[in-house]
Amino acid sequence: MPLFGNTFSPKKTPPRKSASLSNLHNLDRSTWEVELGLDYGTPTMNLTGQSLKFENGQWVAEMGVSGGVDQREAQRLWRRNQQLEEENNLLRLKVDILLEMLSETIAESQVMGKELDELKSVSRRRK
Repeated sequence: MPLFGNTFSPKKTPPRKSASLSNLHNLDRSTWEVELGLDYGTPTMNLTGQSLKFENGQWVAEMGVSGGVDQREAQRLWRRNQQLEEENNLLRLKVDILLEMLSETIAESQVMGKELDELKSVSRRRK
């Protein structure tokens, strides 16, 4: 019995043969094209009775009507909403700038008022 030797040495398992789950690699190109087709078409799906297709990076109602609203009208409204939000943000920025200008003007007028009062008091003392 060896001191540091390996008392248990199992047999090595033979390597597995790679078995593909698909037999497409065995087909030639023409058969492959017939089986899979070159024109996959647009992806479509059906959610709660509404048929949708994927066009130009967006899901569009296949029948043209989505929940009683025409898809084009919905996109137009969405764009108008974005435009109004941008306009609203610009107007908020302008209001903030005007408020800062108003507070700066009020502060300057108060400083000038104090200086004017000091000058008046100095001129009264001289008389």
